[in-house]
Amino acid sequence: MDVKNDVVVCTPLEFESLEEMVASMEKAKAEGADVVELCMASMAAPYLSHQVVDQLLERKTLPAIVSFRLKSSRTLSKGGCYDTCLKVLKRALELDVEFVEMDYEVACEVNMAEYLHNRSNTRIIVSNYVNDGRPSVEKLVDIIACMQATGADVIKLDLCVDYITDLAPIFTVLTHCQVPLIAMAVGNSGLISQLLGPKFGGFLVYGSLGGKPVPGLPSLVSLRQVYKLEYTNVDTKVFGLVSNPVAHSKGPILYNPTFRHMGYNGIYVPMLVDDIEEFFETYSGSDFAGFSVGIPHKEAAIRCCDEVHPIAKSIGAVNTIVRRPMDGKLIGYNTDCEAAISAIEDALTDRKVSSKGVPNSTSSLISGRTFVLIGAGGAGRALAFGAKYKGARIVIFNRDYKRVKALADEVSGEALLYEALEMFRPETGAILANASAIGMEPNSHQSPVSKEALRAYDLVFDVVYTPRNTQLLKEAAEVGVTTVSGVEMFVRQALGQFRLFTGGSAPEDLMRKLVMEQF
Repeated sequence: MDVKNDVVVCTPLEFESLEEMVASMEKAKAEGADVVELCMASMAAPYLSHQVVDQLLERKTLPAIVSFRLKSSRTLSKGGCYDTCLKVLKRALELDVEFVEMDYEVACEVNMAEYLHNRSNTRIIVSNYVNDGRPSVEKLVDIIACMQATGADVIKLDLCVDYITDLAPIFTVLTHCQVPLIAMAVGNSGLISQLLGPKFGGFLVYGSLGGKPVPGLPSLVSLRQVYKLEYTNVDTKVFGLVSNPVAHSKGPILYNPTFRHMGYNGIYVPMLVDDIEEFFETYSGSDFAGFSVGIPHKEAAIRCCDEVHPIAKSIGAVNTIVRRPMDGKLIGYNTDCEAAISAIEDALTDRKVSSKGVPNSTSSLISGRTFVLIGAGGAGRALAFGAKYKGARIVIFNRDYKRVKALADEVSGEALLYEALEMFRPETGAILANASAIGMEPNSHQSPVSKEALRAYDLVFDVVYTPRNTQLLKEAAEVGVTTVSGVEMFVRQALGQFRLFTGGSAPEDLMRKLVMEQF
């Protein structure tokens, strides 16, 4: 892990004017780009003269790829697009820019020998847009062979993917391709095509400029500060959050620095997964070593495991899956249960210590209390079974009565519809736990229960950790109720996950520090 690799990070620049291009290039340099792609087709027609191309390349502060995509050209409706494309690319060659990128359609029509011979140090990238669902490895190989026949120095595939499983053939091709290959998958499901590109042999990776998010592209800042892809190599083990949605995940800013701190060769990435069974069938190799499991997959994930830890089996949900090295089997665990219950117990202990001194009883302070739970999903199940083991009386609220009744029966609790929560008044000393997504970003203004109703509780716990201080917790604190943030649960379950992922100890002080600084 202490040996860095040569990972080239590029950011595409699409602006209308010369000044915007130059200014954005400076920003890209500051954010850590190694190369910029000057997307000339984005420029307004008056800016596509030889003089402007000359000035742009003269003022560039980073190595550049000059590209002109016909399909995205602003001049397409004005006529002359094809001729303008050729003029721009030829001029870039004459000025000895580092890279010239042309569409495969263009490369097939022009005399490529003229471009290949009339250059000094410029390398030619030929790109092809592939948009036909999930292309097979065989089809991708055929496409690359045709592109390679143009004489290109570098091959680039622009792919539109609908599902994360569509990326598997791309990783296979990256691994075995004999020519420099760039694979760029656009769309939210394509993010890991860039994050895992260096592991599988990609020629370069793309990142977006700050303030301009692009679906499928990580930001330059995250590439440099969080993922640090220069430490990634063929032996790097892949871990990630399997969830939908996944953009809220804070896992990368916790696990990646911790891996590096411990000298463990791993990378943790967000994995936007629609069909979890298809996901595990597709990514079945030893490279994909461990997974956090999030909404809505914690229950369905059990079916994907070859073995399930007894606690997770009794809960009926897993939040951690590890691929066992010796035989490749998937082993499911639940670190949510202990994390959440211990966080609540410690908060109750602290409260009792501050008011009455150290408690004498060795039994849990949850025992005998009414434990009001919102949500009957994976996190809700973990909390329900944890509270049951501690001797609480459990009342569960959920919008789906059939679902909540089934969980309530399993823990000898009471099931009620969510609509009844507002008017519910529990016995003195009750605990309220939100295990739903209500209040999660971007809907952070929401709370599952009114401030007035919160007065009936001794403690309020929220599994949501983005934002760190949810609306529910803010309002509970305002009426004098003890609160426990989902961040505390996150830290505790992450410590357990890290030990399962690596087979070693977890640096608690570091992980807690990272969370408190970043969340």
